[in-house]
Amino acid sequence: MAELKPKKCKNCGEKFRPFQTLQKACSVACALSLSRKEAAKRERRALRERRQKLKTRADWLREAQAEFNRYIRLRDAGKPCISCGRFHSGKYDAGHYRSVGACSALRFDEANCHRQCVPCNQHKSGNIVEYRINLIRRIGAEEVERLETTNPLRAWTVEEAKAIKEHYREACKALERGELVPVWTVAFEPIEGGNK
Repeated sequence: MAELKPKKCKNCGEKFRPFQTLQKACSVACALSLSRKEAAKRERRALRERRQKLKTRADWLREAQAEFNRYIRLRDAGKPCISCGRFHSGKYDAGHYRSVGACSALRFDEANCHRQCVPCNQHKSGNIVEYRINLIRRIGAEEVERLETTNPLRAWTVEEAKAIKEHYREACKALERGELVPVWTVAFEPIEGGNK
């Protein structure tokens, strides 16, 4: 039998001459260590899959909302607070004009959500009067009227939440890379036949 070419040990990185074609490690100790690492990796993957299966609709909505809010903050970076018009070094939220509790259908509507400083959003209950004035300047009176007259309750499905999360994760990556991203001005369309 021909002598096998030297390989690099998958565990320690040292060069060695294998005595079997599928040999990955240079010694028994490295083989045991490599086996333990692979078993731990399989266990982490299985745990991650179990956690995904245990997620509730609320968990998926929370994750989708986090990605949407991140997108809004990235989209509006460099713009002042929608309510007070200030630039400051404090934190900013993705502030909804119509709150998620008041109108769940507008939860993921980009026209309904803009960069808002924490004092306006959390301490002044959204500073709605100033928000409306500046919102009309930003998106127009007709679009503000659409937001104000949209009242249906909306029960987002798990499939919709997953799709929204993925969409906004990709949109955030594109914004971070400096690519143009289409700005949606209407609510995310429902997925046909989704579970509630």
